Amino acid sequence: MSMPAYHMFAAAPAPVAPFSHACEADGWVFITGQLPIDPGNEAAPLPEGIEAQTHKTFDNLLVVLEGLGLGLENVVSARAFLTDFYGDYARFNAVYASYFPEDKRPARTCIGTTGLARHALVEIDFIARRP
Repeated sequence: MSMPAYHMFAAAPAPVAPFSHACEADGWVFITGQLPIDPGNEAAPLPEGIEAQTHKTFDNLLVVLEGLGLGLENVVSARAFLTDFYGDYARFNAVYASYFPEDKRPARTCIGTTGLARHALVEIDFIARRP
């Protein structure tokens, strides 16, 4: 087993806690949960509504994936956390589904939670695999 490599990317939002944007070992890449924070203005209010927050969260995940030389096609698993699970689940799923081909969607867990950093409505993390 190779030693883990830890990655930080200037184009991604600064972490809200002590963690790396991604960590990888032996071809497996673990991407820290991203929030709908604007990396160009991290003090800006979060986007309004679950759809806009989900798109912004994917924007941030894509920054990390691209920094690693990967794309959504490398994602094998996703975890999503919603603060209003029953109210936002269907609208979240509609946006989420638009990022993956119907026949190549990663395994996924979606969890309702009582709160997220910055009072976000959504957070998503990924596990990816290098080819």
